[in-house]
Amino acid sequence: MAQKGDLMTVRQDIRVVDATIRDGGLCNDFRFEDKFIKDLYEANVKAGVDYMEFGYKASKEIFNEDNFGKWKFCKDSDIRKIVGDNKTSLKIAVMADVGRTDFRNDIFPKKDSQIDLVRIATYINTIPAAVEMIEDCAKKGYETTINIMAVSKAKTEDIKAALDILGQSPVKAFYIVDSYGALYPEQARQLAELYCEKAEQYGKTVGIHAHNNQQLAFANTIEAMTQGVSFLDGTVDGMGRGAGNCALELLLGFLKNPKYKVAPILKIIEEHTNKLKKQGVKWGYDIPYMLTGQYNTHPRPAISFVKENREDCSKFANELYDIINS
Repeated sequence: MAQKGDLMTVRQDIRVVDATIRDGGLCNDFRFEDKFIKDLYEANVKAGVDYMEFGYKASKEIFNEDNFGKWKFCKDSDIRKIVGDNKTSLKIAVMADVGRTDFRNDIFPKKDSQIDLVRIATYINTIPAAVEMIEDCAKKGYETTINIMAVSKAKTEDIKAALDILGQSPVKAFYIVDSYGALYPEQARQLAELYCEKAEQYGKTVGIHAHNNQQLAFANTIEAMTQGVSFLDGTVDGMGRGAGNCALELLLGFLKNPKYKVAPILKIIEEHTNKLKKQGVKWGYDIPYMLTGQYNTHPRPAISFVKENREDCSKFANELYDIINS
């Protein structure tokens, strides 16, 4: 496919999604102060961000509410306390995992909710269940995206088959999700070409959610964008599970649309994420995350390594090798 746009032009189809609370919540069990959430919401409005993802719509039958902060469950009443009637251009998003969301009961009709977009997360083998959720949310009046996780592990023919099924659903956008931070820009470009081709066939758009295990989240995001990807995820200070995500401040600084402004996000870093780091909340590039990215595997062993304050990276590399090849 031909490159879409260049460094001097503005693409009106671009939509920036701030996933700080949802992905960042995986670092501290979603235990954010309300002031942080409120300040981030107001900063996103000022920064011109298009969507703010508040967290998960997780099932309280599966997850104990005592073990998490409220943004694991994103009750509409809690969102309303932050955004009021949300008389802004910023849209509100939540994520709903296939198999971990009581979507029929916990996702109310749009007319009774401040939420605009439900981002449905699935693996390649649970596409039929994802379609059921898409259809339910669409009937209730929501925009939906489908986030196919761990796509670096999926076979190309399976991705094509999944996109053909999803293309016939009312979903708004297909998301490339580099869950393991394993993709290189060439691979991100190839996936973007495939997703965009299918999106054009079915009248959909495409998004990307990148992880920073190999310090390529930003590079992969803008590489995918050049191929026509429109929905771009970022998080403040790159805050997210393990190695974190594409830094929102990098993304806003790169885009040429004058509606996007970096300064409000820098204030959030100064006043909030720096504080979280001092309190011991950990995220960001580190050698163990690099290794799981290179091995194209879940960062769970690396997360444990970091939590245990280990420094024996060479031993960890051998352990990881044995895990992968056992």
